[in-house]
Amino acid sequence: MYQNENLSVRASDEFMRAALAGKEWWTRTVTTGKPMQKKDASQLLDKIAEGTWICGDPGLQYDGAIQKWHTCKGTEPIHSTNPCSEYVFLNSTACNLASLNLMKFKREDGKFDVERFQAAVRIFITAQEILVDNASYPTKDIAENSHIYRTLGLGYANLGSLIMSYGLSYDSNEGRALAGAITAIMTGHAYEQSAQIAAAMGPFPGYRDARCAHVTKPLAKDNVESMLGVIKQHRDAVEEIQPSEEFNYLKEEARRCWNRALERGRKAGYRNAQVTVLAPTGTIAFLMDCDTTGVEPDIALVKYKLLAGGGLLKIVNRTVPQALQRLGYSAKESEAIIAHIEKFDTIEDVEENEETVRSGLKPEHLDIFDCAFKPYRGKRSIQYLAHLKMMAAAQPFVSGAISKTVNMPNESTVADIRDAYVQAWKMGLKCVAIYRDGSKRSQPLNTKKTNEGSDKTDSPVETRLKELNAEVVRLRDEAGKPLRRRLSDTRTAITHKFDIAGHEGYLTVGLFEDGHPGELFITMAKEGSTIGGLMDGIGTLTSMALQYGVPLEALVKKFAHQRFEPSGFTKNPEIRNAASITDYVFRWLALQFVPGYREANATNRNQPELAMPGLLEEVKKKINRPVPELPLSEDTDVVDVKSGNGNGHHPHHSASSGRTVKSLSDSVAHFQLDAPTCPNCGHVAVRNGACYKCLNCGESLGCS
Repeated sequence: MYQNENLSVRASDEFMRAALAGKEWWTRTVTTGKPMQKKDASQLLDKIAEGTWICGDPGLQYDGAIQKWHTCKGTEPIHSTNPCSEYVFLNSTACNLASLNLMKFKREDGKFDVERFQAAVRIFITAQEILVDNASYPTKDIAENSHIYRTLGLGYANLGSLIMSYGLSYDSNEGRALAGAITAIMTGHAYEQSAQIAAAMGPFPGYRDARCAHVTKPLAKDNVESMLGVIKQHRDAVEEIQPSEEFNYLKEEARRCWNRALERGRKAGYRNAQVTVLAPTGTIAFLMDCDTTGVEPDIALVKYKLLAGGGLLKIVNRTVPQALQRLGYSAKESEAIIAHIEKFDTIEDVEENEETVRSGLKPEHLDIFDCAFKPYRGKRSIQYLAHLKMMAAAQPFVSGAISKTVNMPNESTVADIRDAYVQAWKMGLKCVAIYRDGSKRSQPLNTKKTNEGSDKTDSPVETRLKELNAEVVRLRDEAGKPLRRRLSDTRTAITHKFDIAGHEGYLTVGLFEDGHPGELFITMAKEGSTIGGLMDGIGTLTSMALQYGVPLEALVKKFAHQRFEPSGFTKNPEIRNAASITDYVFRWLALQFVPGYREANATNRNQPELAMPGLLEEVKKKINRPVPELPLSEDTDVVDVKSGNGNGHHPHHSASSGRTVKSLSDSVAHFQLDAPTCPNCGHVAVRNGACYKCLNCGESLGCS
């Protein structure tokens, strides 16, 4: 479920410490902080890990690290991120992203071209800064805050290929030294350029005034101290970059970048509250001609991408020849190794026809070509701690966070995932997402020609899905034959009594397990009558139609409002008048089982009465015209206006129980108390002499 949704849990340092110590944890209300429920912190962390093991979600965000590196603490804390968790900043802000292909900056002599890399950083930061004022934003608050804080998101892709091209393992100190130094140069020089722009254009408005469009509470005066404090933290972190003889020149340049960024920022401030993030670059990496995305290693040396329109795209890593050359393999040896990869989708030795097929790669070089996923015919993959260590090498030099997947093999346990979350917190990461191979029913990249992530035993759900698919195939083979859905021997039913112009009956509706009607019985009070037989036949036909899949809406549309005798008023307030028993039956079924029918056909639509000034007074003048009282003696019976006799006496009322007519409205009301309905159209007839007459259709009910 929820294949296209990202779920994250924000965990505080206090919660993580409580989970490791096995202490209790209280949930609290967001608005007041009032304690709500006591939980076992360790069990909560276990549940998070279990959810990730099952379906890849949730990921964890670490609030302590997020707030520590927050440049605008004077405004408010950071509450949320974008779905991929690389843009970590204030609510109602936006960030435009850009990424550089690191392989484009590797020179032929093997050196990383620092000067060209810094030139690219300057160009992109300037271009993104211009975009802030030329972009469109979804809401007014986001537009306003994006101009106040002017956050940018420069990043890179193809780090995994760059490390491999140097003949280094992704899980190596040298590889982490390269990643840390390049990330430090990128962000340090980006802040240099931001300070340079601020010297000409002024710092971002939120730098000296901690305002925010959506925040109403009193704010700190500015964000100068928190901004400079975070820049200093970045500069100090340069000294923690893994020492490396080969890449020491990059570390030295990173140190110079951050010293200049801090010095220039103290003088002019910064044009942008943030300058870098490490986005997943999942789609644009293909457009940028990259073998790997973001800070990721390669998924596999050979992988298959599912295409939206169907089919597969085979993608082969093109960095392997450079790595083999760096490691000293001859051209002939390299060709043989690459041919082995093309044939078996792995660089490892494989078993075929009970014989071992050698790839020609030396065993000590295997780890250089390790990838995130275990190859279909291989055994090796990068361990989760290597993913976390690479993120930890880059995180201190990123303004935002790192969108990266910590890939784990299918056989990983819930305990492994829990440990990964704990280690990520200890390493100071802001956010981490873990994906166990095959934990989703489909994934965009696979290591074999299939839409499944890996070989595994079918779960009960998958087994049931296969059974249902087999049933669909069977039914498809029987196409053209109508399928009848029968009710179970014991079923729930609803019984309803009705009365139409004195004709009583009962409706009994049998229900399927899902609550939809599946059968109908119509029982008339007078057994053996012609009407009873007809209604019994209609009930049987309706039952058969429902069981063969005819929509109830179609039956209602066809049979409601049919007009024949008996018809008339009913005791059902929702069906005042029935044109026939069939009309009543299907309108009642629609009211019970057709969504929206009751609302669309309600007699009271809550339409307000429109005021008509003076109407009430005029009605009173005409209706309440006084009627002269008849001269009566003490022993004379009172005239009963309900009497139809010419002698003024009602057969059941004497003078002691009668009443005097006081007004015309009184007499009209008495005449209408027992007025019959018109047998032709069903409207209430009115008194006409000694009989009644229908004013709607003109039908006479007697002598008129």
